[in-house]
Amino acid sequence: QVQLVESGGGLVQPGGSLRLSCAASGSIFSIYAMGWYRQAPGKQRELVAGITNGGIANYLDSVKGRFTIARDNVKNTVYLQMNSLKPEDTAVYYCNANRVDGRDLGWGQGTQVTVSS
Repeated sequence: QVQLVESGGGLVQPGGSLRLSCAASGSIFSIYAMGWYRQAPGKQRELVAGITNGGIANYLDSVKGRFTIARDNVKNTVYLQMNSLKPEDTAVYYCNANRVDGRDLGWGQGTQVTVSS
C-alpha cells in the first residue's frame, strides 16, 4: 500500500492560480503512475491529469493549457500547477497512485479547491 498526503487547496478568485502537492510514502517502488482526480458536488469523479514514472503526462481536455502536472521521483511527490482557474474547476481534488497494471495503490484524503469571486 501507498500513503498519499495532499496539500495546497484553498479559495482563489477566477483567473488565479494554485499548486497542489501530493507526497507518497510506503510501497513507493510499486508506483507506476500518479494522478489527480476531482469530484464536484453531484458529479462523478474525473481524472484531471496523470503522469507516469517516465514523465508521460495526460490531461483532461478542459484543463489543457492551464494545468501542469509534474513529478519529483526523488521526493516521491507529484504536483499540479493550476493557472487561469475557472469556477467550474471548483471541486475536491484527490491524489491517486497506481501500478503498471492500473490497479490502485492508494488515494489521498482530498483537498478542496474553490474558485469564486
